[in-house]
Amino acid sequence: LAAHRDMYLDKEGNVIPNKSSFGVHSVGVPGSIAGIFEVYAKYGSLPFNELLQPSIDLARKGFVVTKNQASSLNGTRKSFEKANNYTIPFDKEWKEGDVVQLEELAQTLERIRDNGQDGFYKGKTAQLFVDYVKELGGIITLEDLAKYKAVWRKPIEFTYKGHKIITMTMPASGGVCLAQILKSIEPYDLSNIAHNSTKYIQLLTEAERRSYADRANYLGDIDFVDVPIDSLISETYVNGRMGTFSWDKATKSADVSHGKILGYESDQTTHYSIVDQFGNAVSVTTTLNTGYGSKVFVKGAGFFLNNEMDDFSAKPGVPNVYGLLGNDANAIEPEKRMLSSMTPTIVEHNGKLKMVVGTPGGSTIITSVLQNIVNVVDYNMGMQESVNKARFHHQWMPDNIRMEPNGFDSITKEKLKSLGYEIIERNSLIIGRVDAILVLPNGKLEGGADPRGDDAAVGF
Repeated sequence: LAAHRDMYLDKEGNVIPNKSSFGVHSVGVPGSIAGIFEVYAKYGSLPFNELLQPSIDLARKGFVVTKNQASSLNGTRKSFEKANNYTIPFDKEWKEGDVVQLEELAQTLERIRDNGQDGFYKGKTAQLFVDYVKELGGIITLEDLAKYKAVWRKPIEFTYKGHKIITMTMPASGGVCLAQILKSIEPYDLSNIAHNSTKYIQLLTEAERRSYADRANYLGDIDFVDVPIDSLISETYVNGRMGTFSWDKATKSADVSHGKILGYESDQTTHYSIVDQFGNAVSVTTTLNTGYGSKVFVKGAGFFLNNEMDDFSAKPGVPNVYGLLGNDANAIEPEKRMLSSMTPTIVEHNGKLKMVVGTPGGSTIITSVLQNIVNVVDYNMGMQESVNKARFHHQWMPDNIRMEPNGFDSITKEKLKSLGYEIIERNSLIIGRVDAILVLPNGKLEGGADPRGDDAAVGF
């Protein structure tokens, strides 16, 4: 409620470095708990306390740290120290096999188990939350927490080559962008274009470039701004946008719009895809934004706070932590929801479930989901085969193709460079961690768990 458009600008009107992405000022009101209870009220069948108890037990008894987690925690240790005014449980040197026990989190979960969402947004947890935020100089109040409501939205639905795609609407940008990109490439016969070849990368890159430029200009919370979703995903509009595409040379992003910036990727979002024994499917993406969110760990309550405020446009034309640009449509206002890239998606074919897909990955979420849909629909890949395939990403600005290292042959890369594309390829680059399920022709399910992370596919 106390947030305002210029809250991350100094007296000269310049963006204060890291204020929207690190520490207590980067925190938005958390929505996950409210969302869980909305879904439970509509679809839940088991008693809620039964559903939550395994998480309580895990927090109390502890979980084993993986090699990836140890590396990640150790790399963030200085940030934990800087963001908090006490020694948080994660502020130590970790090694693979160590056990993390979070008794305060277990107690927070017990309050949620016993009191529903009021166990988080009101009462002791809310007080601990607000007291610590205030202690650190933040602006979230008890009223902010009490007023928060999760909202049901009509998903974006469209068809791609005979498949019905059901995906996330605003304020997640993924659905609009996914629809635009798939509709942009639909007129092209991919059966004559080899997978991950020069032409394939070129086509997807040019479609992505135009979609992310639209994202920067038009997209924001539809409760606050009028986003022309139907127009943006119409075939006429999309085909018009692709009218300037040429196989002979790269379109320059500066010609699609303007600006030259740098950004980096983070993939600290969580995605899970589930199909149950009745054939019900759920695709869920949830996030703190970047790794460990704001790095603020609520004293006495045992959980990290997000840095979702960085998903707003701190100032038109100035990039966020992912290098994404925003405009007035995504400016900060009280009670407004920030723009995200989340793209949880369900695919149907002939009226039946075909695929459940999603991923973490910041701005690369959209293109990772896109490539896996294309892998399955156009190239007839199995789910794990699809997830394993090397991926690439373009987001309009900065004007380069980010590629996973060792996934693309040198001839393809040299050809792209000769057409005017800039390529960035480095070992630290991970483009999404896709977790997806494919329904096979015989009705069996194939899970695809991303080998880029600690991901796993399990059947019960």
